[in-house]
Amino acid sequence: MGRINYQVYWLFYSAAETITDLRQLKGKRIALGPEGSGQRPLTEKILEVSGVTDENTTLVGLSAQDAVNGINDGTIDAMFLPFALDSPILRSLLANPRARPMSFTEAEALTRIFPYLVRLVLPRGVVDFERIVPSTDMILIAASNVVLVRKDIHPAIIDLLARAIMETHGKPGPFQQAGEFPKPNDPEYPVSESALDFYKNGPTFLNRYMPFWMTNYARRLIAVVAAVIAIVLPLFSYAPKGYKWLVNERLNAMYRRLRRIEARLQHDVTAADVSALEADLDGVDRAIHSLAVPMRYSDVYFSVKSHLDLVRTRIGSRRAEMAAR
Repeated sequence: MGRINYQVYWLFYSAAETITDLRQLKGKRIALGPEGSGQRPLTEKILEVSGVTDENTTLVGLSAQDAVNGINDGTIDAMFLPFALDSPILRSLLANPRARPMSFTEAEALTRIFPYLVRLVLPRGVVDFERIVPSTDMILIAASNVVLVRKDIHPAIIDLLARAIMETHGKPGPFQQAGEFPKPNDPEYPVSESALDFYKNGPTFLNRYMPFWMTNYARRLIAVVAAVIAIVLPLFSYAPKGYKWLVNERLNAMYRRLRRIEARLQHDVTAADVSALEADLDGVDRAIHSLAVPMRYSDVYFSVKSHLDLVRTRIGSRRAEMAAR
């Protein structure tokens, strides 16, 4: 579903010291969050490139509140955890005289080492403008949270999720502009086509004017109607062609009967044969009349009729020749 917001990582340390570089954390006691928590692997990697590992430093698994208590009572020296800007724990830390936040002066280098990280700047006074918290601009590092869904999830659910994500995370904030999230481009995961379409074009006509429970039935009805139209429309276009072929085939059958009559005239015939040919010709004439050929096919109809009259004339001529002998 795309990237939805920033997960900002904060490093607070005991106010009794001054720490400006991650390398200064070697040999100290650092709270990174409980073992198995989602944020701990990233913080461990960041510390590792700074030379801070569990071999030379005490990495403690504490929850956020326990880490704050540890800073206050001196049982730990620093805490490296993610917090949302509106987190009460973060605001208490920023106002806590026993803790100091570290500005990641080498954040740009970290974003090159870990491409999924971004460098952010928290302006002076943005947390509490009256008390000027923080007291200076702070450089921070952050990862971006992503919403993952199964491939087989229904498109209607995708639309609902996309709408909720846009309404919740599309607003401006201290670290992002309006519309910056959700981000449809993701370096790790393919983004759902339905979600991309929603982010680009907004809700569909059905979603805009109909309740969710009705849209699924409406889509099915539209799909059925579209399928019926796709099947029926070609039938309408082919029906006239088929009818024309049928009329031509019947008229061609009349032509074939005329040709057989004319072919028999080319041979020696008796008076009885001539009478039989005339009877056959009359049968063809009646058959042509019984076809009820539509007006649009009059050209073929009259072509057959003219040839029929021509054969009748030839039969008459043969009868006259036989009478003159």
